[in-house]
Amino acid sequence: MARRLDARAPDFAAQFTALISRETEEDVAASARGIIADLRKRGDSALIELTNKFDKVALTAQTLRLNQTEIDAAESQCSKDALAALDIAAKRIEVYHRRQLPKDDSFTDDTGATLGWRWTPLDSVGLYVPGGTASYPSSVLMNAVPARVAGVTRVAMVTPASGGKINPLVLAAAKRAGVTEIYRVGGAQAVAALAHGTQTIAAVDKIVGPGNAYVAAAKREVFGTVGIDSVAGPSEILVVADNKNNPEWIAADLLSQAEHDISSQSILITDDADFAAKVEAAVELALALLPRKEIAGASWQNNGGVIVVAKLNDAAPLVDRIAPEHLEIATENPNELLALVKHAGAIFLGRNTPEAMGDYIAGPNHVLPTARTARFSSGLSVLDFMKRTTLLSCDAKTINAIGPAAITLAEAEGLDAHARSIAARLNAKP
Repeated sequence: MARRLDARAPDFAAQFTALISRETEEDVAASARGIIADLRKRGDSALIELTNKFDKVALTAQTLRLNQTEIDAAESQCSKDALAALDIAAKRIEVYHRRQLPKDDSFTDDTGATLGWRWTPLDSVGLYVPGGTASYPSSVLMNAVPARVAGVTRVAMVTPASGGKINPLVLAAAKRAGVTEIYRVGGAQAVAALAHGTQTIAAVDKIVGPGNAYVAAAKREVFGTVGIDSVAGPSEILVVADNKNNPEWIAADLLSQAEHDISSQSILITDDADFAAKVEAAVELALALLPRKEIAGASWQNNGGVIVVAKLNDAAPLVDRIAPEHLEIATENPNELLALVKHAGAIFLGRNTPEAMGDYIAGPNHVLPTARTARFSSGLSVLDFMKRTTLLSCDAKTINAIGPAAITLAEAEGLDAHARSIAARLNAKP
């Protein structure tokens, strides 16, 4: 049973802080650093050796990369229904993200200066896709489609072939999403290969995609050499619901994230204690039927929470404290609470908008900030695969009009060469 909290209780503040304070995972940074250093020194040899050791697959330099025949063969193993669903998802994700494309702009001010900016895509992106039980074709679409929409010409995907196998639907998703090359490697060594390059894998400019603690640690280590999307933590969902909801629906929504991992967190906030009890009972009944009941049960037991507030609007400051990855507002008028909330990775409005729709098919990206980072960051978008460059063009009129003020500031900072580069152009004829 998850923890039950009452917002009116004298010790609520302490209980709430304990609920949202997550334990950090074991520090694996030193191990990741060692792997990265080894790969930088030995390239393909280290990548193959580590992959054979951790993934139990015998690779050579010639078999690191999947060929088109292998990708097509994997696609042929997928059901027609699954491929049709991928096509629907890919199209909706593309339509949504194409609307995010930014526009170049410029203007000329009263001094004659022309100012503006332009957007250009990254040259190359590396996409990490987990293997094993955490192998999600939907994540391939969510990471690769926005990159393609942004105009990235090279998308290199790495995914571990645990025991020699890769989920065929992952490869089918990669084919649809515009991935240009696929390598059967994973772990910190794959991140290092993408960041620093090997004899077979060319380095990329940015690495995106989720992974385990070693992958996360490696992404931290290579940041600066390459860009990264974020360091993802366990999945989270916060549901704010009134008593007019079906308790079984809300229970299913809570468990949709609990089944990801034992470290995931699911929280319900409601203004009705009786409804809270009904949801808790529904969760227990639903758990018994889930194939991943051990994982979901441990998540709900250890990290889950049910908070009863006096009125639903009281949930807003609690939502902002939690800054959840996913927020469902399942109320009569969800827009009322939406107006009061500032921090959440993605928000799902109304009783018929389960978070799982956003995971797969709706269109918005499911790569979202976790671990309260929604306070200062956003979910993955087309902008993550583009750069904004500022543009400036001055003429003699501009230099004469605002150059003296720039010289004054440069001299105040003791940077005489700066000042002289501007002064040399003063009083030049237009």
